[in-house]
Amino acid sequence: MENIAAKVVIITGASSGIGEATAKLLAANGAKVVLAARREERLQQIVDEIREAGGEAVSFQADVVSAEAMRKLAQFAMDRYGRVDVLVNNAGIMPVSQLSELRVEEWDRMIDVNVKGVLYGIAAVLPTMREQKSGHIINVSSVAGHVVSPTSSVYSATKFAVRAIAEGLRQEESPESGIRSTIIAPGIVDTELVNSVTSPGVKQLGEMMRGMSISPDRIAKAIIYAIDQPADTSVNEIVIRPTVQPM
Repeated sequence: MENIAAKVVIITGASSGIGEATAKLLAANGAKVVLAARREERLQQIVDEIREAGGEAVSFQADVVSAEAMRKLAQFAMDRYGRVDVLVNNAGIMPVSQLSELRVEEWDRMIDVNVKGVLYGIAAVLPTMREQKSGHIINVSSVAGHVVSPTSSVYSATKFAVRAIAEGLRQEESPESGIRSTIIAPGIVDTELVNSVTSPGVKQLGEMMRGMSISPDRIAKAIIYAIDQPADTSVNEIVIRPTVQPM
């Protein structure tokens, strides 16, 4: 993986799940990873594990719902390493429920994290990448960004939005700046996402779905594949599901 070695990669939502798995796999292949999330102690634990394994990693506490926090995160990476090669916009929440439950605060939070968080991440790194004439922004969407199911209306809306933003970014930037845009759309993955569900009926269904989930490592490998491509090749979207997942 010669195209990964020494690249500086910022990963949001890096304190668990797909973000953690991606950070560890990238570091094992020579990347310099900047881990970002709200849980500072957990981030430091992962950084310590990466360093003990011989990798290069640092952490920065940040909440993606703050544009200022994301700007500070990007500046931290620049101050530390002098460039930003890849942003993995991975932070997300999934408090799914039926619309009739009127969980308006949860709808607002999903939009803030899943949509605005992605935009704030892009805004934080895009000027640097344009100046470099290179860069790669990877946005983690979901199979729910392709298919709407009962209880997923708002969550799916946020993930459809992520796909639209990423595709727009590709069209605007790739021909001029060389900045690549990739959408990663996972199916059911064994992560903490289900922990954000508060609707009793949906929460029970979520626990049942864990039985068909795949490891976050599978998604991390897809992300690594996209990053490892030569500069003249852009992997625009990868959909990855458990084999047994019907939708």
